[in-house]
Amino acid sequence: MMSRVLLSAVLLCLSLPLAAQAAEPTTTELASAIDAAWVMVAAILVILMQGGFALLETGATRMKNAGHVAAKTILTFGICSIAFWALGFGLTFGDGNDLIGMSGFFFDGTDESAFSSLSFAAIPPGIKFLFQLGFAGVSLAIAWGGFAERAKLSVYFVFGVLFTVVIYPVIGHWVWGGGWLAQLGMQDFAGSTVVHLQGAMAALAATILLKPRIGKYNPDGSSNVIPGHNQVYTVLGVIILWVGWFGFNAGSTFGSTSGMFGYVAMTTNLAAAAGAVAALIVSWVVMGKADIPSMLNGVLAALVAITAACAFVEPWAACLIGALAGIITFYTAVYFDRLGIDDPVYAFSVHGIAGIWGTLSTGLFATPELVEQVGIGQAGLFYGGGLYQLGVQALGVFGAMLYVFSVSFVVLAIMKATMGLRVTEEEEVIGLDVSEHGEFGYPELLKTESMHRENRIKPAGGEVSASASNPAT
Repeated sequence: MMSRVLLSAVLLCLSLPLAAQAAEPTTTELASAIDAAWVMVAAILVILMQGGFALLETGATRMKNAGHVAAKTILTFGICSIAFWALGFGLTFGDGNDLIGMSGFFFDGTDESAFSSLSFAAIPPGIKFLFQLGFAGVSLAIAWGGFAERAKLSVYFVFGVLFTVVIYPVIGHWVWGGGWLAQLGMQDFAGSTVVHLQGAMAALAATILLKPRIGKYNPDGSSNVIPGHNQVYTVLGVIILWVGWFGFNAGSTFGSTSGMFGYVAMTTNLAAAAGAVAALIVSWVVMGKADIPSMLNGVLAALVAITAACAFVEPWAACLIGALAGIITFYTAVYFDRLGIDDPVYAFSVHGIAGIWGTLSTGLFATPELVEQVGIGQAGLFYGGGLYQLGVQALGVFGAMLYVFSVSFVVLAIMKATMGLRVTEEEEVIGLDVSEHGEFGYPELLKTESMHRENRIKPAGGEVSASASNPAT
């Protein structure tokens, strides 16, 4: 009996190498597996950018709203995930017509027969979905910048669904889903227009309808600075976003075996670095001090701008695109503030104006060699491509701005008339942590402050001093 067991074990061991040899993957299968692993990592990096936005927006706003601002990031990404799975993914990438996708709703995670626009990449469809979901979530996170510190929590539920289903998929389909702009050859490699300009236009519509925060402007129209409560948060948020952008841009190659993802990562980093330096220098020259928020906005603006062009331009052009984005954003942020547009995190300047510049720059600096390798259009104006590509880029920018702002404004105006957009004045003064959630974002700090107030008693008369009677902000 024992001999039979030993013989069976030996035969099994001898058969294992033969089975392994028969199952050895082909070079194509191995390349596809490597590409799939890279895009999955990139999808995780893009989704991790939600953490960057949470820290950036929380740090750039006041302490009394910190918990609300951070927590609604998770809430809205959850809303976006469900809405994009049910309808948004199919409307954006599903087979349809020149204007919108008409198939692939309630995606089952395996069947990609309805998504011809994504068939160029031989990776599992579930990974494609997660990657594109991350982009939709980033666009929505940008839009929320225009709502900060004064919008009702219920607004995030309603507008989050409508943005993910009615607004974002339309421009996404036009450019990436085989729509009319794709057919004209518009080049937006990773979404300066599709992701960032869309979010910025929705933020602008919200900012206009919500009106400025209490205390932002004086009766004569002059502006007051409302500083954020934690500059370390904003710096850390920008670092997370900078790292996440490697997934955002380099992941849009949908592969790693060609090596193109490394080139895209390099141009992305160069642009961000140039934007940081240029924005800090211009703030130093204009304001007399090296302004940290301006530097951070310069980094983000440069990343937004290079997002469209990262695969089409040479390294020197990436530096130029990033530096100009940082400088332009500095001046436009000041300009819009003087116009009375209270944009707490400068969403329109950083993501809108920089998104326009980045999309147009592709029509200027795209090289023939890179366009032939990864593009669908023509070379830029400065490389002998003529005005056609620049014209297509401009048309795409104008079309996106017109559609997103118009629809966002109408949707938000209807919401304002029916359910209301803004919290009451009392709730805004108290802070959204307490008024919307019933708790403080920094409970121990506020308890300490309360104790200090109780202890600040005048020696005679027992009255609390005037400074102690002021509410925490």
